Amino acid sequence: MNRLQFRAAVIYWRGPAPFLFAAIPAALAADIRALGSAVSYGWGCIPVSAQIGEARFTTSLLPKDGSYLLPLKVAARKAIGPVDVGDTLDVSLDIGTSR
Repeated sequence: MNRLQFRAAVIYWRGPAPFLFAAIPAALAADIRALGSAVSYGWGCIPVSAQIGEARFTTSLLPKDGSYLLPLKVAARKAIGPVDVGDTLDVSLDIGTSR
């Protein structure tokens, strides 16, 4: 499995719903791009399984400004606990396990 662990800041982006995202550190972008090249299903989106605290969920990373955003779906935010813009989250990410 291709697992990455990192800290990510929660940001608001009026892009596709859910509007709150964990911004992947730019230093990991090249590694994610390399690992995700075999599993990307188009437009640079990369399927992942993420774990934040006890909450585990599947989604896809979205490319943004040379790195990626991890969507924080409403169900995931409820499982994580209160999450707001500016928070920092400890994230464990498995590349290519969403589909």
